[in-house]
Order: sequence, then C-alpha cells, then structure tokens
Amino acid sequence: MAQWIPEELLKNTSLIEQLADVAKDAALLQGVLMRIHESPNSSELVTYAPFTLFPSPVPKPVFLQALAVATHYNTLIDKISQDVDFLQEALASTIEVDDFTARLFKIHQLIQKEGRAQSIVLGLNRSDYMLDQREDGPLSLKQIEINTVAASFGGLTSRTPDVHRHILKVAGRLEESQAILDNNPAAGLAGAVAKAWELYGSQRAIVVFLVEESQRNVFDQRCIESELWKRNIASKRLRFDDVYKKGSLDQDKKLFIDGQEVAVVYFRNGYMPQNYVSEQTWDARLLIERSMAVKCPDISTHLAGTKKVQQVLARPGVLEKFFPEEPQAVELIRATFTGLYTLDMGPEGDQTVAMALAAPDRFVLKPQREGGGNNIYGEEICQVLQGVKSSTERMAYILMDKIHPTPIQNYLLRRDAPLTISNCLSELGVFGVYVRRGKDTVMNQCVGHLLRTKSSEHADGGVAAGVAVLDNPLLV
Repeated sequence: MAQWIPEELLKNTSLIEQLADVAKDAALLQGVLMRIHESPNSSELVTYAPFTLFPSPVPKPVFLQALAVATHYNTLIDKISQDVDFLQEALASTIEVDDFTARLFKIHQLIQKEGRAQSIVLGLNRSDYMLDQREDGPLSLKQIEINTVAASFGGLTSRTPDVHRHILKVAGRLEESQAILDNNPAAGLAGAVAKAWELYGSQRAIVVFLVEESQRNVFDQRCIESELWKRNIASKRLRFDDVYKKGSLDQDKKLFIDGQEVAVVYFRNGYMPQNYVSEQTWDARLLIERSMAVKCPDISTHLAGTKKVQQVLARPGVLEKFFPEEPQAVELIRATFTGLYTLDMGPEGDQTVAMALAAPDRFVLKPQREGGGNNIYGEEICQVLQGVKSSTERMAYILMDKIHPTPIQNYLLRRDAPLTISNCLSELGVFGVYVRRGKDTVMNQCVGHLLRTKSSEHADGGVAAGVAVLDNPLLV
C-alpha cells in the first residue's frame, strides 16, 4: 500500500507537534468525543476519541468492492436469520460447549415455538475487512467478521472527515484535503431505525437504546439519537434493569416500559456474557424478544452474526443455498472470504488442530465473542489447543487464516500518550442497513464506512477496547 505522507512533512517535528494540537482541538470542535476512562458515566469529563493525525491510504478498487458487497451481506444475514434449520445445524456443536451462545439459542427456539410477534425486521450491520497482501501476491479484500449487534462508531466516524480535512489544509495539503470522502453513517443508521419506527405505526411510541451501565462511548450513540430527534422520533436510553423492573407486555404483546410504548429496541448492549449480570437480565431479553417492538437485532439475527456461522458459510455450496439464482452475489461474497476451519469433533476438526499446532503464526483462533480483544494468536493458540484438542471444548472456537495487511506509518493521537510515529495496520468497516416487513424488503442500503487503525504491535482490539483509533480512508 502506498505511503502518502511526504518525507519532508514527517521530518518537520515542530510542524507535526503543531498539527497534533490543531487536530485535537478540531476533534473536540467536531464532537469526536468519549468520556474518560476514570469517569465513564460523567458528562462533565470528556476527551477526544483517539484518532490518527493523518488519513490512511486505501486502494480505491478494494474500497469500492467493500461498498458493493454490503447489500448482498445484508440479504445473506437476513436470509440466515429466517432459516431455522440452518441455524440449528450450524450452531449445534457450538451450543453444546458455549453456554452464552446456548442461552441465546434457547431464546431463539422459544420464540420460534411461540411464533414471532412482530413481522418487521431491522438490521444495522457492519462488515469488517483487512487488505491481504502476501509476498508477490495481489492485494485482496478479506472479511474479518460481520457485526449484527451493537455495531459501533457509525456516529463518531460521521464527524471525522472534517477533522482530517482541516489538518491537511493546515499542513498545506489542499489537494489531499479535498479528496477526503463525505461519510455519514449516523444519518443512514438513523434512517433505517426511522423506517422501522414508521412501519410500526404509532406516533407516540419511542425508540429505546438499550445501553450498558458504564458507557464511555455514549457520544457515538448520541449522534444517532440526534438524527432521530431531527425526524421528531423520541428516543430513550435504558438498561436491562429498567426493562426488567418497569417493562411489561399488554394483551397485544406491545412493549411498555415505565408506561411508554416502545416501537424499536436498538441493542447497544447484550452481546457479551458479562452483559447478563443475573437471571433478571436474561428475563428482560426474553421479554423484549416476545414483544411487538421491532428488535435490532432480533435474536435470530444476533445468532446469524456468530463466528461459527461465518465458518459454516465458507463451506462449498453453502452460499449457493441462500442465493440459488444469484451467482454474482455468491461470487462477490465468496471473494471476501479467507480460510475458515472447523474445530468440531471428528477427522476434519482433528486436521484443523494439527494444522494450527504445526504453524500457529498462520492463523487466528476465534471464540464466539464480540467486542474486540477476544482473539488468540501465535504461541497462545498452541497453549489453548493443547489444552482442549481432545475435548469437546474446542468446538467453542473456529480457526481462521491470518490476514496480512501492509503496514503504513502514522501518528496515533491518544489522551496522555506521547506523539510518536508508529507502523500501523488499518481495518475497513462498511455499514449496511435493511428493513423487512414480512416477505417484503423495504430497505437495503450501504450507508457508510469506518476506518480504524492500530499499531502493528497489537494483534487484536478495537477503538472501544483501547487499541485501535479512528481514521479516514484516502483513496489511492
């Protein structure tokens, strides 16, 4: 990948320091904000969300490829969520050994048995990619994962283009400044929520943002809330505990929380085991799933985004099942797959274990978890697999080929961190939204992108996990 920052600019340390100060103020001015780690619930103590001093180069062909495949991924996730037999088969081994996925699956089964109360489905997804470049090989776009629940940073990344435009102008790089792409996922995500709210059909009903007790990344969510309020759609931030204590269903299964009817529940919580602190939390999740409220995601769509489903989709012939008359969609999706391997019991799983133990640096070991910081690399893969290789516990993981992006140099701006240049790796996320009512797809769109960059010394972790920082693509 090209390194666009001119050598004379990198060598001018006084200008770099000046630009860093300008950049931090620009981020604060634009609202690229997070609450500080020491006081995650205090509105009075905020700082800029970490970001790169300069935008990072991304080849235009692979960027456009990522945008082009987004609506096909939306369709795929939606079709998986409706295929009860596929989910049962795909997750059968995982739910034997992974308690968290098993609990989610039990809710899914119960809802299938009782019948879905709501025919409106809302999906806000983010598919994440890296650019793979082996020695002497072509550059290719490879999917890391797809996030079907609580896909974050659509709000803050809507504010970062103006930050980088300003920095480049101050640096005397007007041409590059004008090349920074417009990007407003917040409006697109809110637009899909608004469509679901409209289809629900009650002007007085609200949108609930289901959030964590401790929330540093509140401003990312506030961006989407603000877009809803512009449309005169009322929203409220609640926690699982609020749902449990104040939530109820009427005879028509309409969800009321503290007396207010709820049209849409947007989950920004509930994707990790530690989010479910008690049986009451699980009861609250079940109450929501049973209700007439539109869920984003509903329980089936949540399960469709698991790592095990990702691995099963890579098997020969599986994508064709979901796109029997659309070979082009199959081709576009499959082109983004890297190697994915099962760890189920049996000869195929045994072969995966042997392959990983023989060359651990070639792979990533992935548990069924979201939120960043969960993946296992290098010698740690050997430690984990040696401990579980003869046990069904290994079925809680999948193995994936490691993607090899080309490092570039940039400055990562973080509160209280020294200003030093780093070798960096970037990850491109693409936001997709869809709304379906019954069998009719009402909306299916790509609504923006997210570039996150981290030092190459870190193997895993996102912005919320404290490793990656926000960035913008500069197409080359």
